[in-house]
Amino acid sequence: MARDIAKGAPADSQQKNIIMRSLTLPTLAAACIAAYAISLPVAAQQRGGNDAPPPPQLEKLEEGEEPAVTIRKPEQERTTTTEKRAPGGKVTEVKVSTGGSTYYLRPNDQAGSALPGDAQSNGARAPQWEVKTFDLTPQRDPQEEAAAREAAEVPPPPAPQKK
Repeated sequence: MARDIAKGAPADSQQKNIIMRSLTLPTLAAACIAAYAISLPVAAQQRGGNDAPPPPQLEKLEEGEEPAVTIRKPEQERTTTTEKRAPGGKVTEVKVSTGGSTYYLRPNDQAGSALPGDAQSNGARAPQWEVKTFDLTPQRDPQEEAAAREAAEVPPPPAPQKK
């Protein structure tokens, strides 16, 4: 091939033929595929026409009765927040009551000598929800309470006699 380049013109025409043959087949195939792909949507649009029936005529509807159900906005829930503080003023607990739910937020105190970001320290502390509370004091009957009050009301002792 080096000899062909040194000779001049015949080598150039031979290279051009090789390049033309190698570019012609893929270029021709790509052009055919592109022409076919472009013609498909055009043919599909031309086939359509006005085969669809016209839309039905709209009828005017009469007003019906008002619904029996009335939707009201719920009353705005009251949120109560109570903070407990240590003698130094640091918040130790926050109690939040909203509607029927109550939860407690407590600060995340680091354990021992742990610093924030250490493996021993925890990044966040989740709220603690109050699920159910129990009253462990015994409930008295109102009649028993009245009898106990009467028994507790002892008349005062008589005044001491002067001699």
